[in-house]
This record gives sequence, structure tokens and C-alpha cells, in this order.
Amino acid sequence: MAASGSPNENFLKCLSHHSKTPNPISDVVYTQSNNSFSVILNMHIQNKRFKAATTAKPLAIITAQRESHVQTTILCAKTHGIQIRIRSGGHDTEGLSYVSDVPYVVLDLFPLHSVDVDISSATAWVEAGATLGQLYYHIYEKSKVHAFPAGVCTTLGTGGHFSGGGYGNMMRKYGLSVDNIIDAKIVDVNGKILDRKSMGEDLFWAIRGGGGASFGVILSWKIKLVPVPAKVTVFTVNKIMEDGAADVLYKWQEVAPNLDQNLFIRVAHSLVDGTKGGKKTVQVAFIGEFLGTIDRLLPLVSKSFPELGLKKSDCIEMPWINSTLYWNGNPVGTPLETLLTVPKEPMPIYFKIKSDYIKKPIPKKALYAIWDKFIESKSMVMQWNPYGGKMAQIPSSATPFPHRAGNLFKIQYFLFWTEDGDEANNRYLNISRSFYDLMAPYASKSPRETFHNYRDIDIGANHPSNRTSENIARTYGSKYFKENFDRLVQIKTKVDPLNFFRYEQSIPTKSGY
Repeated sequence: MAASGSPNENFLKCLSHHSKTPNPISDVVYTQSNNSFSVILNMHIQNKRFKAATTAKPLAIITAQRESHVQTTILCAKTHGIQIRIRSGGHDTEGLSYVSDVPYVVLDLFPLHSVDVDISSATAWVEAGATLGQLYYHIYEKSKVHAFPAGVCTTLGTGGHFSGGGYGNMMRKYGLSVDNIIDAKIVDVNGKILDRKSMGEDLFWAIRGGGGASFGVILSWKIKLVPVPAKVTVFTVNKIMEDGAADVLYKWQEVAPNLDQNLFIRVAHSLVDGTKGGKKTVQVAFIGEFLGTIDRLLPLVSKSFPELGLKKSDCIEMPWINSTLYWNGNPVGTPLETLLTVPKEPMPIYFKIKSDYIKKPIPKKALYAIWDKFIESKSMVMQWNPYGGKMAQIPSSATPFPHRAGNLFKIQYFLFWTEDGDEANNRYLNISRSFYDLMAPYASKSPRETFHNYRDIDIGANHPSNRTSENIARTYGSKYFKENFDRLVQIKTKVDPLNFFRYEQSIPTKSGY
């Protein structure tokens, strides 16, 4: 129990003082002495790196069930000097939505998960705790020919996914999630609920790709739905290193960003057993989604990308909603209701994610050197996601997300392991960094651009997080946001001048609080 008069005790008293019936906030506050504390905390920790007994734990978790719970938490935390970490799906790749290096509380938004779809206007209001799977399912309940461009991992929370940009397999046709958001509700540092009109265009711009947690707590988004055909086509074509994968992949770099906007072909690299006595080799999977039928797709690929060797037998036609399960890795025929479920216990793996943007094709000879290092890593997965299409047409300053024209593709480096302990953690983190260093000659430069949703603490961070240096922030901010960083700083200084909403990679104020 905290000592009398401590910030923690005063914060909890403040919550209790503001508790109102029905649904008082005291009903959704879990302190470390509560039997359910660990269950609630671990339920949305997606990365086992941040589950260790030595990892910092929040003073309390507030599982907000009403907007007033969010308002009260902000006001009490601000009054008593407690830092807030805001969590919707828990997929923050560095755990910054639920771990801090100073006294803090976690504001959990997963109970706020309503999705209100209005097909007559082709819009929907989505609360920040809703997962992408829940959003997709509820759209499909109302219409078989509407969708929303967002991620392929269906357990992502919309609060963090959208505020960092939000990309998926329709981005070449419709852009990012943030390019299709038309309103939002946010609780600001003064506990006020603002919509687009009352927050103003600057703040509305900032939260669509600049990371909402630097500016307030996102409650909900109003999104613009997009049309899709009654049937889409998905396919996977696998090539291995010894079977001409380099030739196909080199050609992919040239054609994938220039293909029909309705076609998205991701390249996923993974390790598989080779043909030579137990040795591992690299499998390159070309995973596609086409907003149309097989009969339209095959001539298109045959003309633009014959090297792929796509056959009718590789392709499956299905409603768009079923394709979301296919991309999530579920077997064909998986019940749609699977989209509504959120695992009570995330996968028991440790992982580290990094990212790059590629502006010139990687030479064929270099691909073999990259694959040799990839095999050495033992457990890496690498995804190459093509740009072009709509992504090249939207100005880099339209939202804080700056990675638009000029990019051929984005790379995600995903290294995972199951071994416990600090020694294993450090070994694999060093492998991840070493691979990232190897890729430097082929990546974007000045700055080496990084995707904000693939948060990477290695590119710069403020420690401790209760003070934010603008100079340190510029090291990571320039990589995430390029020229948009300065405008984000100006908006942050205006809406949160005392820098209450902060974390290790937050947007700083001009004054450097």
C-alpha cells in the first residue's frame, strides 16, 4: 500500500472522489493488490519481452467503460503528477503503451469497442478499443460491398493503429486508414471531449498519423467506408532460394509499385527446410489481393509480371470479409465470427520489429547476401509491402505520415524467439540490429525513414520519459515524420504546453518540458 499522501494514494482518492453512479470509475480501477491486476495487465501484452517480473508495472489500470472514466483519469493524473500510458490493442512494438520508467497508470480502452455503421452515408463511428476484426465484421453485417483500408492483423486496436497511419492490402487503391478518417473524438489535457470542429484542423491533422498519445486520448474515429466488389481474389505463390526466387523478387521490385491499383502483392520471407540434408533455405511467398475476379486478374499478371507464373489454381475468389481471415493466416473456411474474438492470452513469443523504406531496387547479387544473413538469424520473418498507386498520389504533408511518392516498398523485419532470459533477449536484439545494419546501403537515407506503427526504440528515445528533449525527439521524429515533425511540435506546444501526454518517443513541446 502506498504511503499516506503519496501521489499514488492521492490519485486513487481523486478517482474515488469523482466516482459517479451508475458505472462509477472505482468499479474499473485495478491496483496491484487486486487479484485481477495481473490478468488485466497481461491480457493485452502482445510481446513477451515486456512480461518479465522485473518489468515496471503500473500503479493502477483503469479499464475505461465510459468517456467520463477517461476524463477523470486524465484530470486526476495531471493533478497528482502521474504519467498515463494509453492502450487499446496492446500491439505497441516497444511496449510503450503499457510500460514506463516513471510512476504511471495504464488507461485501457479495450472495453470501448462499439462500431456504429451507417451504410446510407458509407461511414462508421469506431471506438478506439475496437479491433480491426470487429470493425471488419460489423461493416460486413451491413454491406457485402463496403470495406475499410486497414491492417491484416485482426486483433490490432483501432486507437493506436489508425493514429500511427494504419496500412493494409488496399493502400495502393485507397491509401492508408488515416486517408479515410473524416472525424474523431479526443479527450484533451483539460479533460474536454473534442470533435473535429472543436479541436480544429491542426489537431485533427496531427492525430491522423502523428500518434494520438502525444496529444490526448482518442475515444473514437469517424471513418469513410470504401467500395469493394462482391468477390475479391487472393493468392499465394511460393518460391525458394534455389528455385529462381531471386529473379522473381528482383522483377517484383520493379513492377509491384506500378501494377494496377486494384492489385497488391506482398512478399513474405521465411525460413523453411531446404533440399540439402537439414539445411535451412529462404522461402519467398508472393501473397496477393486483387479487387476483382480471377478472370480479370490472370491476364493482368501475365502481361505485367509473367515471371511470377501465377496460375488459376493458385487463386481463390471470396467475399472481401473472408479475405481478411486469409490475410490473418486463418485457414479457408474459418467462421467469420473469429473476427470478433480477442485472445485472452497473446502468443507466448518475444519479438523485435524494425522497418525500412526502399527507393531503388536492391541488386540481385545483394539479395543472396541478405538471404545468407537472414538464414543466420534463425527466426526472422521479413515482409516487403509495395507502394505506388494511391500512395504516390497523396502529398507527403497531407497527414503526418510522410512516406508517399518515391518509395518502391516498405520492409518489416520481424525477429521472434521463445527462449527466456536476459541473455537470449540481448542475443536476439543484437541479431536484429546487425541485420538492420546490413540493410543500410539499400535503405532510404537522410533520414533513414521508419514507420511509426513499427515503433523502434533503437532510433532514439527520451530516458527518463518524464522530460522530453526536443533535440533527442528530433532524432526519432525526423525518421518517423520527416518534414512534418516541426508542424507536430508546433501543434503539441499549442494543445499540451506543459507536456502532460508524453512517453519515450512522444512529440515534444517547443519549450522542451
